[in-house]
Amino acid sequence: MKKIFIICFCVFSFTCYAQTEGSKLYTPDADAEKDIAAAIKKANTENKYVLLQGGGNWCSWCIEFARFCKADEKIDSVINASFVWYHLNWSKENENKKIFAKYGYAQRFGFPVFIILNEKGERIHIQNSEYLEDGKKSYNRNKVQAFLEMWSPRALNPKMYGD
Repeated sequence: MKKIFIICFCVFSFTCYAQTEGSKLYTPDADAEKDIAAAIKKANTENKYVLLQGGGNWCSWCIEFARFCKADEKIDSVINASFVWYHLNWSKENENKKIFAKYGYAQRFGFPVFIILNEKGERIHIQNSEYLEDGKKSYNRNKVQAFLEMWSPRALNPKMYGD
């Protein structure tokens, strides 16, 4: 019985470690300023906006948002068609204070927090993720899709409104 317990414990520990290691969305030592500049350039070239997801690998809601979006075909499609997605690190190793300050101290909303930049790199929206949640485990499909669609280049194109 003791052997079975030890084997189960080892398998469980390895599984948890593997899931954590496989969930590295954020890079604390990245040059976020340089990476965001590249994302803006790419967004401009591709007629997209930049979706900055502020958070860290320590944040279960941050990891869940990425999983949720990739698992939903419609949401994944909206992100791929409309945004260059960048995970902006905030952790004890690197709070990226200068960048969060530049974009209106978005960390005030907690994590994850979403910052939408237009193709010129101008901040056009900050989204508190709390309003996108569905209970205590995941996100609401309709709310997330509406958020992404309403802040997409298409939605903010004056031609959509006869201007």
